[in-house]
Amino acid sequence: MSTAKFQFILSMFIVGSVGLFVRLLPFASSQIAMARGAIGCLFVLGFSLLFKKQLSLKRIKADFIILLCSGTALGINWILLFQSYHYTTISNATICYYFAPVIVVLLSPVLLKEKLSIAKVICVLAAITGIVLIAGVGGKGANDFLGVLYGLGAAIFYASMMLLNKFLHEVTGIERTIIQLGAATVSLLPYVALTTTINISTITSKSILLLFLVGIVHTGCVYLLYFSSMKNLKGQTIALLSYIDPVVAILLSSMLLHESMSMWQIIGGVLILGSAVISETMQLRDI
Repeated sequence: MSTAKFQFILSMFIVGSVGLFVRLLPFASSQIAMARGAIGCLFVLGFSLLFKKQLSLKRIKADFIILLCSGTALGINWILLFQSYHYTTISNATICYYFAPVIVVLLSPVLLKEKLSIAKVICVLAAITGIVLIAGVGGKGANDFLGVLYGLGAAIFYASMMLLNKFLHEVTGIERTIIQLGAATVSLLPYVALTTTINISTITSKSILLLFLVGIVHTGCVYLLYFSSMKNLKGQTIALLSYIDPVVAILLSSMLLHESMSMWQIIGGVLILGSAVISETMQLRDI
């Protein structure tokens, strides 16, 4: 196995465990998202300075508006995903989140002027069927359904970020990461200030350690591993290996949290993840 492939797989394993850590944190989803962005941004910025990775203001300025919008979408996406973890199982939340590539395929004809083939339409319909199975047939009540809606909301903003990133032309991976994480933090600050309060009793050494783990390991380290490896991997390989994340999330939630999925939910999950894999593969072939 090449170093690049190992780094990418490692980053997917780390991301797959983020739901477990979020579940343990006693803070509001928006507070976790903002702290994650701030800590991750500072960590990557520190890394770039330590290892003399030159940042270009000229490149950043050329893509700044898109970076700002995609960073804001990233922050909102995190809030909705973390909310989904609290209302439904990590498995359901993660699978709904991976509806994002299907949304990209659905919007590509309008935003990217790409052709929507019959095969892509079938993928979209299969993924929608999967969502219905997870939310309707396999649901466990109002909270579970609300969790699925939060997961789909996260998928919409994740898809928005994916589409916006297609218009980035100048910035490097590290520059993109720093600005997007910084934009996510700044955009969430007013919302956090207006809608949440800090409960002093929840600020313990354990909660602070977990928060820094989410910011440094699940955000900063993951982004560094992701961007350092993807330049040496084929697009199709990246698309397929990305689905290690939901598989790890489902396995960990089953083994450590004893979360279960009904047969209908499993079928729905297979339909969504399968459609997403096929959709991304077809997108890459069209490039």
